[in-house]
Amino acid sequence: MARLTQAIKNLTRLTSLSTRVLADIPFQATAFVQRPPSYTVPAFSVSAGIAGYFGGGYTTVAISGIDKITFSGDTRTTLSAPLSVAKFATAGMANSSVAGYFGGGGDGIGGVFSSIDKVTFPADTLTVLSPTLTSARSTLAGMANSGVAGYFGGGFDGAAALNGIDKITFPADTKTTLSATLTQLNYTLGGMANSGVAGYFGGGLGASAYSGIDKITFPADTKTILSATLTANIYNIAAMANSGVAGYFGGGDDGAATSRIDKITFPADTKTTLSATLSTARDRLASMAQKAVAGYFGGGNDGARISAIDKITFPADTRTTLSATLASARQQFSAMADSGTL
Repeated sequence: MARLTQAIKNLTRLTSLSTRVLADIPFQATAFVQRPPSYTVPAFSVSAGIAGYFGGGYTTVAISGIDKITFSGDTRTTLSAPLSVAKFATAGMANSSVAGYFGGGGDGIGGVFSSIDKVTFPADTLTVLSPTLTSARSTLAGMANSGVAGYFGGGFDGAAALNGIDKITFPADTKTTLSATLTQLNYTLGGMANSGVAGYFGGGLGASAYSGIDKITFPADTKTILSATLTANIYNIAAMANSGVAGYFGGGDDGAATSRIDKITFPADTKTTLSATLSTARDRLASMAQKAVAGYFGGGNDGARISAIDKITFPADTRTTLSATLASARQQFSAMADSGTL
């Protein structure tokens, strides 16, 4: 009996000790997670703007070169593939991330063209479309509903101003002519677009200089006239757009060359004039833009042909001038951009 009593006492002390030891050990939960089947997260990318292109123009003769401004560093190179012929007073537009187009133009010695050159991104190879503009013309304007179609409006056929609008439908690059026309016979105008919504043709020269802005609403391609107008009757103007936000008409001749930049804010289509101006008053310039980043106005004539490129940074609309310049001073040329997904 004595030994049984002692065994019970020993067991009691052991139980008490075990309880104290366990109480002093922090509790650690262990989670048991079932491992899912093997899964690889797919790669994704955001299509960003790549480069803008300035094509053709007039120095002392018509030229065929295409200068490329790479947006990442605003550096300039000249494509190995030039336009199919030397020409000036063309119009440019782009199916962004796919290809850019230069349409129409003149040869500087009385000839005009109906051909459309295509620069395919990213290799920058040049081909000539089998469809042509409805008639040969120069000093026309271009804009595009990226992914759907590009438009060439107005121009001068060597004898008279035009008001027709040709449509190049992507990706087959077929040409049709809109039933809608510009409000007036018009050349030396500017064109830009709020891709997916509407394109705009502004300014220009017909019977007289013009301040009106025609709006082509996608996809029906109906034409209306904005109640807002450019600051002055003006021609030899350039236009570009920060698609989804605003379009800009810069430079031109309103009785003299100007450095003014008018801004059309989407979707209300209200007009304001930037406090920033081009670095010099100029006309016969060209422009293009990288969506959400900046627009570029290049070349033109400010009393002499120039090679400078001014940059308007969005959204503050501040102006700087690139250290890179066009390969040669020029006027009466056009531009378009691979601005990524619009």
